[in-house]
Amino acid sequence: MSIDLALMLGSRTLWTAVLVAAPVLLVALVVGLLVSIFQVVTQIQEMSLSFVPKLLAVTAVIVIAGPWMMRQVVAFASSMIGSIPAYL
Repeated sequence: MSIDLALMLGSRTLWTAVLVAAPVLLVALVVGLLVSIFQVVTQIQEMSLSFVPKLLAVTAVIVIAGPWMMRQVVAFASSMIGSIPAYL
């Protein structure tokens, strides 16, 4: 295996990981920011207030985007497994 091939495989792996994790991370970021702004405005400093909305939002994103995320991972894995003979 050449260095270029290893870098290409690593790049595709990282890109797939970023693509799959992005919806969950972005929703958690936005909800956390909105809850933090709400806490600053109302001066409510309750820890569960920041945790529960993020948990619900991330769960909703996983339920909604889960099939797409799984298709991305399966497509990546099948392309990797299918191209093993070309790498030898």
